[in-house]
Amino acid sequence: MAIVSLPLTITPRYDVSSIAAILLLPLLVSGCFDRYRTTDSLCNDNPQLCQPLNLNDGQCRIQRTNLIWQRYDTLQTPTDQHKFKELKATQEYQFCLEYAARIEPTELKQRKTKRIKALHHSYEAIDRLTQELQFSQDPHIIFYRWAQGDQTAKQQFIALEGNTELEHPELQLALASYYIDKNKTKTISILHHSLSLYKANDNININILHTLATLYYQQEDIAAAYVWTKVANQYQSNTPPKTVTSSMKNRFSLTDKERQKLNTTVIDIVKKLNNGQYIQTTIKLPN
Repeated sequence: MAIVSLPLTITPRYDVSSIAAILLLPLLVSGCFDRYRTTDSLCNDNPQLCQPLNLNDGQCRIQRTNLIWQRYDTLQTPTDQHKFKELKATQEYQFCLEYAARIEPTELKQRKTKRIKALHHSYEAIDRLTQELQFSQDPHIIFYRWAQGDQTAKQQFIALEGNTELEHPELQLALASYYIDKNKTKTISILHHSLSLYKANDNININILHTLATLYYQQEDIAAAYVWTKVANQYQSNTPPKTVTSSMKNRFSLTDKERQKLNTTVIDIVKKLNNGQYIQTTIKLPN
């Protein structure tokens, strides 16, 4: 059998202009990313993104800056996902402005007028974005429309049950909210599944944990209710992890041996959640 010998190396031939273009490419790419280093420079080149807002005002500065940059992202890539992020950023800005518009400035009275104009602009922007997203098939946006009272969106969302598009913790929580008054056992199963979708170091939605604790307590599954109450305490924001308080002891009639065993389960669940390796755990009292 004849063996065909292939060259081990191929030496490309470039002219001087090709080499120069290759050398310049990283600089050009870097220039694109570094074009706007500040919000001011972005606004100078794109005044339509910024002029309706309460610029040069200490009130709502963070929300305003976030909105401006999100508007720029939407301008560059006008997808439903970017528009939805812009909608949420606008709502956060609006919420801040609704408070700021009531503040009487000690100087420059026109600042209040500017805030009120910016507030009206935010209402208009939300209406516009809501209309643009009215027929979006993104499940996050469908759920948003459902949460706003759109019953057609509700049916669209429920129809997606079992679809891979709903394989997201927040969307599973939304699905659980539909079943919570219809089928508590199924709701618990969905909530466990939502926890299994978290990856390592994700921020766990504490509402899932509290809901599990409440549902187990309603079903008089004291062991599971105790464990999920303790797990929720571990993720309670702005407070250190809680120990077993007297109120918890009164609420859960458990012996010291039972608590010790269940506390081990709590530690195991928290570890698996933090590592993105959670699977539904069967919780039983020790014999």
